Amino acid sequence: ETTHTNTHSHIHFLALGTHFGKVYLLDIQGNVTQKFEISLVKINQISLDESGDHVGICSEDGKSLTLTLLFSSYLCSMFCCPLLLLYERNWLNRWKTSVLHEGEGNITNVKWRANLIAWANNLGVKIYDIGSKQRITNVLRDNTSLRPDMYPCSLCWKNNTTLIIGWGSSVKICVVKERDPTEIRDLPSRYVEIVSAFETEFFISGLAPLADQLVTLYYVKENSEHMEEEFRTRPRLDIIQPLAEGCEEISSDALTVRNFQENQCRDYRLEHSEGESLFYIISPKDIVVAKERDQDDHIDWLLEKKKYEEALMAAEISFKNIKRHDKIGMAYINHLVERGDYDAAARKCQKVLGKNMDLWENEVYRFKTIGQLKAISQYLPRGDLRLRPAIYEMILHEFLKTDYEVCFKFAFLLLFLTQGFATLIREWPGELYNNMAIVQAVNEHLKKDPTNSMLLTTLAELYTYDQRYDRALEIYLKLRHKDVYQLIHKHNLFSSIKDKIVLLMDFDKEKAVDMLLDNEDKISMDKVVEELKDRPELLHVYLHKLFKRDHHKGQKYHERQISLYAEFDRPNLLPFLRESMHCPLEKALEICQQRHFVEETVFLLSRMGNCRRALQMIMEELADVDKAIEFAKEQDDRELWEDLISYSIDKPPFITGLLNNIGTHVDPILLIHRIKEGMEIPNLRDSLVKILQDYNLQILLREGCKKILVADSLSLLQRMHRTQKRGVRVDEENICESCHTPILPSDTAQAFGVVVFHCRHKFHKECLPSPGNVPGIQYCNICSAKRRGPGSGILEMKK
Repeated sequence: ETTHTNTHSHIHFLALGTHFGKVYLLDIQGNVTQKFEISLVKINQISLDESGDHVGICSEDGKSLTLTLLFSSYLCSMFCCPLLLLYERNWLNRWKTSVLHEGEGNITNVKWRANLIAWANNLGVKIYDIGSKQRITNVLRDNTSLRPDMYPCSLCWKNNTTLIIGWGSSVKICVVKERDPTEIRDLPSRYVEIVSAFETEFFISGLAPLADQLVTLYYVKENSEHMEEEFRTRPRLDIIQPLAEGCEEISSDALTVRNFQENQCRDYRLEHSEGESLFYIISPKDIVVAKERDQDDHIDWLLEKKKYEEALMAAEISFKNIKRHDKIGMAYINHLVERGDYDAAARKCQKVLGKNMDLWENEVYRFKTIGQLKAISQYLPRGDLRLRPAIYEMILHEFLKTDYEVCFKFAFLLLFLTQGFATLIREWPGELYNNMAIVQAVNEHLKKDPTNSMLLTTLAELYTYDQRYDRALEIYLKLRHKDVYQLIHKHNLFSSIKDKIVLLMDFDKEKAVDMLLDNEDKISMDKVVEELKDRPELLHVYLHKLFKRDHHKGQKYHERQISLYAEFDRPNLLPFLRESMHCPLEKALEICQQRHFVEETVFLLSRMGNCRRALQMIMEELADVDKAIEFAKEQDDRELWEDLISYSIDKPPFITGLLNNIGTHVDPILLIHRIKEGMEIPNLRDSLVKILQDYNLQILLREGCKKILVADSLSLLQRMHRTQKRGVRVDEENICESCHTPILPSDTAQAFGVVVFHCRHKFHKECLPSPGNVPGIQYCNICSAKRRGPGSGILEMKK
């Protein structure tokens, strides 16, 4: 007995009905757990309640029964004609029967969800609302040319209000909605709206919801190129995305079931279990269980396709246990090693091996065996979790040995000697390995090649890790390595470089001088000068920067600096002479005259007061009339102008220059009168025009100044007059400056006289002396005494 008629699934089991009236209960693995003989004819439909305790069964002979699985008891009813009844318990706990449908032929499918019952017959699909006890819609059947018994209707509820109807090649998605109370009248309170309707390529044998998508089981017939008639192919299980006016195919699988060439559309059924998203494809000879692929399936598929990178990411996303992660990761590493991609394999070790130090050591030895330690060395753990020191030492010895042997054989690779070894020493923390063991190994190689700069640099870094900074500094200075200054600052090695200042300066003068000046408290200025006494070019750089920082700090070396500037840096000699206040002028003049430095000599002569000699050198040595005029303007000495005119009077170019420039300092007529008759002077007309313009400008400036002066004088006079006309406050607190009694009498009703001067000194009128020679004019005795001298005021008062 292999054929079936109907099924219904539950989260724990599957109920299967056959053509021979038997019902089987199967577990998820397909084992038969119970068997019931219901009828002698085929089972039309089976339905389970949500708890799975009761099974509703109807057969071809009109028998309908409800089977209680727990007690193997049942309630049976017989019907002689197609009829759909609803049984309800009333308040007396009696069964009340209502006829939902009759008189339209066989009912081929019934689905009940919440308060809604949907059933199908040959004409269409009806929906009944138990709450309002009303039939709310009738969805007519499409494709009426198809036999309904050969292409039955498929129904499934997506939720409590959404019904999916599949019939022939047509799919409709119906949503039950509440009607607006103002529109009800005689209409049902709920109505159905078809939100999506579309045609499919094949015939529908079953439907099931999957989130917002739809699982469809298709019966497929195709035409052969060699045969006129159609032939049946394997059924298809598709996932489609319903749209408002169509659908989109998401996936499609052709299913292999036995005797599919002989099956019809009605021979296939699709049931689903909502609890575990299981789908059952039922055929007369097979039951196929379908389920959504989980992450494990996805990972296994990726591994099968050798997509290890994606499998690792999928395992991490799904939070699988570390064993599975390691399994995938190790498979990926092995695949990369087999492919020869050693660097990628080593890089993946960081993610795959993680904190498992045993696995790390195994991988290190495997990479050593295949000669690829260099690939894995840069990815080894070097933080809080680390391997045994012996592992790191093994890698360092291997690098030192192999790199040296390669470079020893090929001289042109000498520049890259121990490049990998040096990189590891620089990148790995010194506490990863036994430092002294590596130092000893490097020293052994240096015995064979004592000038190898890479080995020496690496040795200096090893000494630094071991805090043997003096040894490291010696090597860095010997190699002139860029890290020497960083090492000195970082570890305060200034006491170790007092006798190595020349080496530092030879390496980088600018950095060395900046470091010495910044740390003068650790290395004195005198010590630096002493060390550089035999290298005057270096001493000059040091003293020059010292002078730029502070003009007074190195004043005792200013005399020596004159010779240093003259020898190595003449452009800065004149600025030094101008800015230095401690430079001996006689010594400087002697050096400048010996070296024939005219500009410097002119400056020194003018500074020493010998301006006439300085002007003479400008005119004779430099022959620069503009400079001579500028010098004369700076000194502003009439005798210098006379000397300049006397020297220039027989030199036409000099006369032109003077005419153009001295108009504001010397009366040009003095120069013009001394020009010899007949002397040809270039651009004389322009020079005379300029003199006249300068003269006119001076006249205008004087007139303008005069106007301003007069206006200001008048304004100040008016201001003074307004001020003098103001009243002066006199109150009881004021006293007479002569008798030192209150200036106001106690009885102000009597006549009294008070004199107040602009200097604010106040006197009783009777206390003032007689006016003197000029009648009507009085003076403040106090202020007059101050102008005339001590005692004069007293004498005046006595008079």
